[in-house]
Amino acid sequence: MKLLAATRSKGKQPELRRIMEAAGHEVIFPEEAGIWEDPAEEMLEHESSFEGNARKKAEYFARLSGLPTFADDSGLEVFSLGGQPGVRSKRFAGTSGSGDAVDSANNAELLRRLAGAPEAKRAARYRCVIALIRKPGGVPEIFEGQTAGRIIDEARGSNGFGYDPYFLSAELGKTFGEASAEEKDAISHRGRALAQLLGAIGDEKRGSGL
Repeated sequence: MKLLAATRSKGKQPELRRIMEAAGHEVIFPEEAGIWEDPAEEMLEHESSFEGNARKKAEYFARLSGLPTFADDSGLEVFSLGGQPGVRSKRFAGTSGSGDAVDSANNAELLRRLAGAPEAKRAARYRCVIALIRKPGGVPEIFEGQTAGRIIDEARGSNGFGYDPYFLSAELGKTFGEASAEEKDAISHRGRALAQLLGAIGDEKRGSGL
């Protein structure tokens, strides 16, 4: 199946393509579908929940592309910060610029807020919600994944993006910055949400005899 993945994130795109293509599905991104960036897209991530943002992005890009479309919204939730940065994970520090500059600012803000916090106050999880629209105007199907860990003070590893070098995975015993792509895909919030999406697409295939 050919799907549009509704994201322009250079960090997310390789993960999405890697996982979906390994399962036998073709994935394209907005720029590959000839959908050039529009200022209106800034309003697609102003909902109060991951699900709300994912739905808006999926609906917008499905309408423009005419393709089966999925969109994710994801972020880091630190329990002692009341679930922040949450849906504001990409905009936590209020900084604009290159992806690396934004990541650096967001990580600095996270460390500032956790300065001096004991390990018990550093528990966190990554959450991902995916909305799938099989045809424009269709009802979104929702899938969610999460993975637990804690925030450390010093960056470890250079893989991944966002908060990955500071997120020590409870399952891997290493940060997502240290993890290989295969290790991260197997237990990450995005990998788990995509596994559910793939299961739903697979069920459709079996039901249609394809």
